[in-house]
Amino acid sequence: MKSFPMFIKTTGRRVVIAGGGEQAAQKARLILKTDAQIVLAAPEIEEELAAMVRSGKATWHKDAIDAALFEEAAMAFVATGCPGSDAALHALAKAARCPVNVVDQPELCDLTTPSLVDRDPVVVAIGTEGTAPVLARQIKTGVEEMLAPNLGGLAAFAGRLRGAVAARVPREHRRAFWRWVFAEAPRNAWTRGAESHAIGLVKQALHARGAPDTAGTGSIALVGAGPGARDLLTLRAVQRLQEADVIYYDRLVDPEALELARRDAERVFVGKVVGAHAWPQDRINDVIIAAARQGKRVVRLKSGDPSVFARAGEEIAAAEAAGIPIEVVPGITAACAMAAATKRPLTERGISDSLILTTGQSQAGDGVPDSTRLCLPGTTTAFYMSVGQAARIQSDLLARGVSPDQAVQIAADISKATERHVHTTVGHLADDVAKSDLSGCAVIMLTWPKTQAARAMLPANMAQNEKAIACAG
Repeated sequence: MKSFPMFIKTTGRRVVIAGGGEQAAQKARLILKTDAQIVLAAPEIEEELAAMVRSGKATWHKDAIDAALFEEAAMAFVATGCPGSDAALHALAKAARCPVNVVDQPELCDLTTPSLVDRDPVVVAIGTEGTAPVLARQIKTGVEEMLAPNLGGLAAFAGRLRGAVAARVPREHRRAFWRWVFAEAPRNAWTRGAESHAIGLVKQALHARGAPDTAGTGSIALVGAGPGARDLLTLRAVQRLQEADVIYYDRLVDPEALELARRDAERVFVGKVVGAHAWPQDRINDVIIAAARQGKRVVRLKSGDPSVFARAGEEIAAAEAAGIPIEVVPGITAACAMAAATKRPLTERGISDSLILTTGQSQAGDGVPDSTRLCLPGTTTAFYMSVGQAARIQSDLLARGVSPDQAVQIAADISKATERHVHTTVGHLADDVAKSDLSGCAVIMLTWPKTQAARAMLPANMAQNEKAIACAG
């Protein structure tokens, strides 16, 4: 079977859906994305369809079905679930010369429904002529990642301006104007959620009778690559990678994440390693700003989330001081990825209602941070970059009253092929870290249950006094 893809106008036209169950509801959900008049034809309909009727989104034809019902309809779907009824209704639709789709019977279908990526009014249809629907859904997922969820709003706004652009922008400059709208500053602003700013840019350009000369202007995006696995990047992170002219990335960024960037994007390894920065932060600041000043779209790709122990503040400050537009795209931080990997929640009712993210590392010249100072009963604490400080953390936790038997989880290279887990206790933390040979990209996580509150934060002599008083009583 060969088919030719096309779009059918539905404004002011009927779409008949014969059937009253779940299969009919699936087709109704699809047609609700259009402005067609939906006619449900069945003696009985399930509750979802009935709600559509009550809300005025569909009408219900309860009577006997004949060919006249299908006449002049844009299309029909037959979904009764009964092969005999489906065949009879197919014959009636064909008698009325109405294109018809019979669910799960491709030999009776004049049309098939593709997988849709809907950014109304932008719609991408993906079909395999019924041969591989799972593949079509996989392709749909890839396209969904490429297109910002609010992209349709930009297309609709542009559509409303077409007349004004035709009137104000000279013909020879219109292609450049629309290329700028959909590929440069307006689209970048729109897709990051700054629709009002994008509208202002377009209207200023329209007033100036053409797109601005964008030579020499660029932008910087601090993008979170997540814990490692590339399918844990956000849709916005993927979009920024596909838009980038140059990408500056760290040691901890998985190479698979870079495969999501466009092929001709320049990739620069900035080689930051804990305790041994081959690229000092000042140098990184300088090169990303210099690239943006050349008019390039710069992505600074960071492992995890840019705002969690990633020195984003210094890069934001440098960009703002240089007058370079900068955006932060959040990523999944290691603590969240670890909780998912171990199936252990970060907070849990009655056990832990506070989450602490801390680190055992500090800036050169500063003292060792007091990583445990906020640990209390009812908290979960994630210690980043701290395996080298395991002995000190163990000592501090015991001094604060944490039981030596309290469970501790350690995870390294979370979501990567090299992922490792160590399960230990506070009393054995330092020894087990040493035995496991863990280093660098690892997280130590401890939940101190509320139920241990009576033991917490009691100096040894106070605890002994309380015990003595209890015995005397």
